[in-house]
Amino acid sequence: MAPVDPPAAAPLAGITVIALEQAVSAPMCTRALADFGARVIKVEHPAGGDFARHYDDVVLGQAAHFVWVNRGKESIALDLKTTAGLDVLHRLLSRADVLVSNLAPGATARLGLSPAALAERYPSLVAMEIDGFGRDGPLSHKRAYDLLVQAEAGVCAVTGTAGQPAKPGPPVADVTTGLYAALAIMMGLYRRDAGAEAGIGADMGISLFDTMAEMMGYHLTYARHAGVDQIPLGMSSPAVAPYGAYPTADGHTVVLGTTNDREWQRLATTVLQRPDLAADNRFRTNPGRTAHRAELDAAITTWCAGHDLVEIQQIADSAGIGNARYNRPSEVLAHPQLEQRGRWREIDTPAGPITSLLPPAVVTGYDPPMGPVPALGADTDRILGEIGCTATEIDQMRATAVIGGQVRTEVGT
Repeated sequence: MAPVDPPAAAPLAGITVIALEQAVSAPMCTRALADFGARVIKVEHPAGGDFARHYDDVVLGQAAHFVWVNRGKESIALDLKTTAGLDVLHRLLSRADVLVSNLAPGATARLGLSPAALAERYPSLVAMEIDGFGRDGPLSHKRAYDLLVQAEAGVCAVTGTAGQPAKPGPPVADVTTGLYAALAIMMGLYRRDAGAEAGIGADMGISLFDTMAEMMGYHLTYARHAGVDQIPLGMSSPAVAPYGAYPTADGHTVVLGTTNDREWQRLATTVLQRPDLAADNRFRTNPGRTAHRAELDAAITTWCAGHDLVEIQQIADSAGIGNARYNRPSEVLAHPQLEQRGRWREIDTPAGPITSLLPPAVVTGYDPPMGPVPALGADTDRILGEIGCTATEIDQMRATAVIGGQVRTEVGT
């Protein structure tokens, strides 16, 4: 599988990223870089590769997580526990701009890829290590998965309802950490290319726990200063009221919310037709409304139960009140906001074409490459040929299980 040439206007054209990655956090980081035109070489173990390849088989026999975060990459199947495999990795790093890893605690150091070693050997390399809890501290040795980190950081305690905590559906610890990592890498590349001192990006780390602690900023600030933990409110918010989900007359659910006192006045008078609520001193400010949330929710529930979804949304839109329809994932697939704006694109996978969403950032004049999802080791021989390996050397590495993947078709002699 040949690499997809990024458009000439690709912001990261010419940047090569080596990825020692598994699961979601690092793959999300490197996919973001690939979306902006970087060449991403994913290094996988010949025996199975990234374990996210095998989470399920719903996408033409492939895993949904894997195809989601691994488009636009190349795959080399390489056993890094062998001397020959590690030598190949270093030859790749000598030509690379970025290294991203999220291996188990201590794994990179055991491979000789500690921050200090990388900074000394590759002073212009921007290296990002993603881990669970940071390099030091009492939990640094622990394995960390999305759910575990969300529980440890308090996220589950503010999600769901009282007595029934929940994990947010999307893997928010993995995704946000990956995106923060990509942002830091962009900083490292900028500093390097601006002539900053050598090694400026060679020691960069980010942990899922620190990212989730940042995401908990509001809740932690509130708990510190109020001295209490806020009660999770399902589809509502402890910060503002009214704000929540309400059944409609035609069997749907509408989400309505206000974020300031002026919006509340419009909701009460124009939408609910309840000037008495607007004049009630208990509801004049947001602290008062949150203290009397139940009364407001009861009034809105009664009103919504007498109107169809379309009518509610038309009235709310006319009054300048935020609203949304509660959708299931299967309904979002055909969402007109995605369909009419052409947000779905076809990409190739080893099992055939599938649809994939464009990256969220819209950059005028730039069309993301949306490259294929690689088969395990699909690019092994070609990449080895690029770094000077002969056909004989490649055959020897394959015979000794240093490499895996597709059998070579054309390499150097």
